[in-house]
Formats: sequence, C-alpha cells, structure tokens
Amino acid sequence: MLSLSKHVRWAGLLMLAGCAKPVAEPKGETIACAIDGAANFADGCTVERKGTRLVVHHPDGGFRQFEISSDGAVTALDGADTAQSIAIANGMIEAQIGGDRYRLNLEAPGSAAKP
Repeated sequence: MLSLSKHVRWAGLLMLAGCAKPVAEPKGETIACAIDGAANFADGCTVERKGTRLVVHHPDGGFRQFEISSDGAVTALDGADTAQSIAIANGMIEAQIGGDRYRLNLEAPGSAAKP
C-alpha cells in the first residue's frame, strides 16, 4: 500500500506534467522542401534568417544550418555532408544536402530595396 507521502509525490509529478509548455513552432518564412529523399516538394519547412546564415527547420523537429553567399553558393554549417545548390529562377535556388532538398530565396522577403 502507498503511504500518504508517496501519493503527494505522485500528485505533484502529475501536476508538473500538466504544466509543461508545448514546443513552439519555429518562426520564419515557410519554404518548399523534400526531406529524407522525398520525390515531391511540400511547403513544410520554416527558415530563420540571420544575415547570410539560415536555419531550416523540418516538420519533424530536425534542422539544417547554412551559409549562403550572394551568388547562391551554399555551405553547410553542421554535419559532415556537403551542400550543393543550383539556380532555379527569379532569385531562387535549390539547395541539397544528404537526402534533403530545399527551395530558397537568395534574399529574405521584404529585404529588397524600395524605390
């Protein structure tokens, strides 16, 4: 039989578990991505921009970090895989690393000079 102190401990643990905050969705622009070798792109990834550095968040919680030069060259900032990129059109590139592919704007939305 459980003693009163054990009941109090269990009640405290259950209360703490109920107070856990859900993990927040990453903030940033949504982009098309094809993760883990997927054949088709879907708008499921989110990009955080910090200057020329990008953090691409996957829908499953994974992420990749890149440095992108003004000419569209992509450098992976984490892991052992080498990133590659090709120009698509209208300032867009397709970056590939491992089995993951991303469609990225070279410039952040709203960052173009306005007349």
